[in-house]
Amino acid sequence: MLADAEGTPCQGASGFLGDATNNVGELTAVAELLKATAPVVPLEIRIDSQYAMNVVTGGYRAAKNRELVARIRRMVSGRDVVFTWVRAHQDDGDMLNAIADQTADQAVANRHGQTWTGSPPSMSTTPSLPATPRPTDSPDIRSIRVAATTPARCRATTKTGKPCTIDPRPSELCHVHDPQVQCQAITRTGRRCTVATGGGRCPRHRDQLL
Repeated sequence: MLADAEGTPCQGASGFLGDATNNVGELTAVAELLKATAPVVPLEIRIDSQYAMNVVTGGYRAAKNRELVARIRRMVSGRDVVFTWVRAHQDDGDMLNAIADQTADQAVANRHGQTWTGSPPSMSTTPSLPATPRPTDSPDIRSIRVAATTPARCRATTKTGKPCTIDPRPSELCHVHDPQVQCQAITRTGRRCTVATGGGRCPRHRDQLL
């Protein structure tokens, strides 16, 4: 859901992902928001998922959903984006977050989403944010600005000393240079095999235990 500078909703969309985790839902919502807005538009993404905020901004290391996280990191690279965590399900909490939760619940109940302009279609009136916002040091509000240096390419260098141009994983290394997705079996020379497999052993070392 998009809101203007005064906190009034102006357009939004909801969707049904089927059998997916809450984390996938939160990350997908961030990806769809970034896709729906022009890269030159500054964004404050208000979100109640500390997981989604931190795996994108680097506070957490993504053990799952790595490809989705990597895609979002590429989308925010070079953009003016601030993630603001807000506490969910509070009587005096963030009103926009409450509206987003309600429309998400409806999408799950109806098993399909919808798009709208202005107020969400299920609401006769749309409440606005409090006239006096909570202080930024409130325990219910925490913001993280995405670093402008978030890499859009792998941070490793090739054997020729040139920067690697392959899209990175959440580790900021590509599938070729990230040891987490390399064979890593011990070779005859005592070194680790660096063949990129996406996880698991390469054909030469398939008989070695993981």
